Amino acid sequence: MLTCIIRYHIEPTKRAAFETYARNWNTAIPRCGADLIGYFAPHEGSSTLAYGIYNVASLADYEQYRARLACDPLGRENFEFAMEERFLLREDRTFLKRVL
Repeated sequence: MLTCIIRYHIEPTKRAAFETYARNWNTAIPRCGADLIGYFAPHEGSSTLAYGIYNVASLADYEQYRARLACDPLGRENFEFAMEERFLLREDRTFLKRVL
């Protein structure tokens, strides 16, 4: 099992747009095959950092999930929303494995 942590740098004046974006992923991500842990928006401290966290079984499963997400109507709509609203300044993905 791999955990994907997406670190977003967001436009601080567009936090509400990021929260809409995050709520949309709450539906699309599980439907497309990843185990969503959650999306996290700034509250205190930094006003520009946000996170999305989900699990996939392997990098091969991740690639299949991303292909399904790109074809999903809500997934496509959410990608377009982010491009139009321009609230994402940077997006970094890190894959971690749990140490037992």
